[in-house]
Amino acid sequence: VSSRGSVVLAYSGSLDTSCIFVWLKEQGNDIIAYLGNIGQKEDFKEPGAKKVFIEDVSREFVEEFIWLAIQSSTLYEDHLLGSSLPRPCIARKQVEITQQEGAKCVSHGTTGKGNDQARFSSPATRWPPQIKVIATWCMFEFYNRFKCLNNLMEYAKPHGIPIPVTPKNPWSMDENLMHISYEAGILESPKNQAPPGCSTKTQDPAKIEFTKGVPVKVTNIKDGTIHQTSLELFMYLNEVAGKHRVGSIDIMDNRFIGMRSRGIYETPADTILYHAHLDIELVYTGFWHSPECECVHHLEGQVQLSVLKGQDSPLSLYNEELVNMNEPIDATGFININSLRLKEYHRVQNKVTAK
Repeated sequence: VSSRGSVVLAYSGSLDTSCIFVWLKEQGNDIIAYLGNIGQKEDFKEPGAKKVFIEDVSREFVEEFIWLAIQSSTLYEDHLLGSSLPRPCIARKQVEITQQEGAKCVSHGTTGKGNDQARFSSPATRWPPQIKVIATWCMFEFYNRFKCLNNLMEYAKPHGIPIPVTPKNPWSMDENLMHISYEAGILESPKNQAPPGCSTKTQDPAKIEFTKGVPVKVTNIKDGTIHQTSLELFMYLNEVAGKHRVGSIDIMDNRFIGMRSRGIYETPADTILYHAHLDIELVYTGFWHSPECECVHHLEGQVQLSVLKGQDSPLSLYNEELVNMNEPIDATGFININSLRLKEYHRVQNKVTAK
């Protein structure tokens, strides 16, 4: 990558984005680091940016994205999209900063084998055409230097970049106030049991009140404590549900780009709200006396088990080698073609607006 002036990098402090940060600087670019606070807890060390923007978008994330997902009972293959929903929220602010700073390029650290590349690149189709997206993991010059996780670690050490992925925790983790996901590393083999470290969010009866499909009040029935603001009640439900590992799933899902991937997701608060919302729908649609509603009223008990420590089949469509996070470049064409209709749509919209 030749010098392109200022680049607004969606920066998380992860191993990937930290290495990308330094690598882009080595190519002669001025880096504007942008970190969107969506409830993640980790601290980060920013390695010498021209400017740093730390934007708290957690309230917007709850009110404009999570609430909408709850209203529509959004669910994809058993998980509640805790990784998907934050991306457009983060990217929207990245658009604003890019225009504000007069930058010509944006960048992100998403892998070439995951869905996030589409989530970050597609919003860029709404940006002015002169703004370019630098998707480093889909660039030959970057990938030829960093072909595997070990290459990133070797690069990180002399540059003082923290290495969160260790032999003790050999997986990738993505956290926000909605959920935590664990992928890659030893989890790429479905035969491996989810290690004890794959549980950090995941003890209290509560009453949840909805207005127009959105939760507006949560009451702790034991002590009468009331939580009413969006962020406050969501974080309270996260704490209560997380103690019981409510919303913790271990699944094989189908990625948008055409591959299967194993993921472990913890989505405590949203799981409670999703099922509470479904209970209300049973009433609204006249199914209060239905068998499924009776099940909700009478369900109780205690369960402690460990039946299956892993999953394996000689006939599985899952290909561990295919979805390995190495060799990500093949997805570039898919992303470009998939975004084409969005580019054309916004091109026409801009023409209409200009008139």
